[in-house]
Amino acid sequence: MSIRTSAYITFTGNAEEALTFYHSVFGGNLEIDKYGDMPDTEFPFEPEPEWVAHGDLTGPVNISGGDGGDQPLKSHVYSFLVYSDSIEEGRALLEKLSANGGEEAMAYEEAPWGDHYGQVRDRFGVLWAVEANEN
Repeated sequence: MSIRTSAYITFTGNAEEALTFYHSVFGGNLEIDKYGDMPDTEFPFEPEPEWVAHGDLTGPVNISGGDGGDQPLKSHVYSFLVYSDSIEEGRALLEKLSANGGEEAMAYEEAPWGDHYGQVRDRFGVLWAVEANEN
């Protein structure tokens, strides 16, 4: 069996900006299809032509998403956990994710279990946790 997983985020009109930002942080391959480029299809809502119908970032981090939501993404009921091979790489990821309007949610420091751990909420409202262990 060959499978892969991807978190899917429904954005509120800024999916292209968010997915492009995540691509700049994590690298990988980004593909974006917009509603305006699709053949005539009926949707359960009226999408703007420039909205993302489906975006797919694949690589070290897999994220899929599109526009069509009306709820803010800021929540405490989910987060993305990224594991890093080094403390410095983890710190750099948190700095990139918090750039341009993000905010620290938990300081990046040694955790009781011995790894380094911290959290940031990016400018789109998504909570990211980063853990690094150099053992």
